[in-house]
Amino acid sequence: MTTSQLRARLSMPGPMRYANPLIRSTLLRHLLFAVVAGAGLFALTGALGPFRNYQLATVAAYLCATAGLTVLTGLNGQLSLGHGALMATGAYTVALTQNALADTGRVSGGYLLLSLALGVLVTVVAGTVIGAAAARLRGPYLAGVTLAVAVVVPALTTTFRGVFNSEQGLSVYLAPAPESLGLYFPYERWQAWIAIIGALLTLLLLGNLIHSRFGRHLRAVRDDEVAARLAGIHVGRTQVLAFVVSAGCAGLGGGLLAVLAQSVSPGAFSLTLSLYLLMAIVIGGLGSLAGALWGALLLVALPALTSTITDLADPSAAVAQRLDGNLSLAIFGVTLIVVVIAAPGGVQGLLRRVGRFVGARWRVPTGR
Repeated sequence: MTTSQLRARLSMPGPMRYANPLIRSTLLRHLLFAVVAGAGLFALTGALGPFRNYQLATVAAYLCATAGLTVLTGLNGQLSLGHGALMATGAYTVALTQNALADTGRVSGGYLLLSLALGVLVTVVAGTVIGAAAARLRGPYLAGVTLAVAVVVPALTTTFRGVFNSEQGLSVYLAPAPESLGLYFPYERWQAWIAIIGALLTLLLLGNLIHSRFGRHLRAVRDDEVAARLAGIHVGRTQVLAFVVSAGCAGLGGGLLAVLAQSVSPGAFSLTLSLYLLMAIVIGGLGSLAGALWGALLLVALPALTSTITDLADPSAAVAQRLDGNLSLAIFGVTLIVVVIAAPGGVQGLLRRVGRFVGARWRVPTGR
């Protein structure tokens, strides 16, 4: 191969450098990864107990939301403080749909897919409206609009208490596992399978989106809107589409959380959740789907860590009441400060640096 041919191949997008069609196709590589990861996680659920399966399912549900927020904030540069409200939109849609279907006797697993799809659709519509307004705003004004959404959406449950049952929330009907899986198939494992499938589909779609032409448009708009506009990219449309994609992922995550908890209430989707989601993607690694995974793990591990610290401290009842909710936010904040100072690229960025360092130390010189 001549030097000119080598340069021409290196100038191609990453997957096009390889001759193997399986390696060259981004979709096939991501699909293979999803299948392998799904098989491994399904096998893992068989070895875990009910509580650990529930935690794994919760990580998968949060991963849908953090992955979508990573696309919006990490790749497109739009700051959102309202993703907790978008998750609430998906959760309440799933709850209302599932209960309506159960009242008419439609309780099979296929109707759950319909409920989740409807939750995503309603959230996408809400994201389109919010994104159209947000595309005209920048900086603190954009954050202010999404902050208003995070406050208004939970308040609607109190205003329309006849529909959303105010602060008490709604129960969510979930049919048992299909009989084909066995009469005594664990309920928590069935919930974990549902959440894992949702998370893997989300990562598969977002992974291909990021490596597509639209993904390059997202990064171009984030880096320099003027240069992107001169390059022929419709900046406003790109930003709206980014918000729509992110909203759909948040809606799916909220719907899955409703299925896991089998209930939904405004307290579960407060402004604190929106702050947690934003801090999670920063700590995990902004702009990386792997960083979104680390953030989702942290969102589930944090309550357990807080509970452990509270039990070890053994505070009085008054102190324990003050620590409830505030301690988690404080730990998250301290972790965020430490990560930003010590590892600006987040957990995933730190792992990449360690990997490059180890690779450089063990690389054998070609002259030997």
